[in-house]
Amino acid sequence: MKEYSLYERSIQLGEYLLEHRGTVRSTAKAFGLSKSTVHKDLSQRLPQANRALSREVQRILDQNREERHIRGGLATREKYRRLSAGLSSDTDH
Repeated sequence: MKEYSLYERSIQLGEYLLEHRGTVRSTAKAFGLSKSTVHKDLSQRLPQANRALSREVQRILDQNREERHIRGGLATREKYRRLSAGLSSDTDH
């Protein structure tokens, strides 16, 4: 396995998040890391490694934060729609 620095990893995470317009959660899953690690890399290490990329990533994270309550509401609505239809949410996983 190739070793690389934490700053290189933060750049890879930032590029992935930017390219996929993803979330911390989806980025963490893609890289096999915890959400805490991804968040720390993007918020603390990336600005030191690549300030321009960090600004772009921060815009996406800010947008995700603003939309979080909407996504949560949609997930809740879908959960209860499935329950009322007699479907378990576990059947799709």
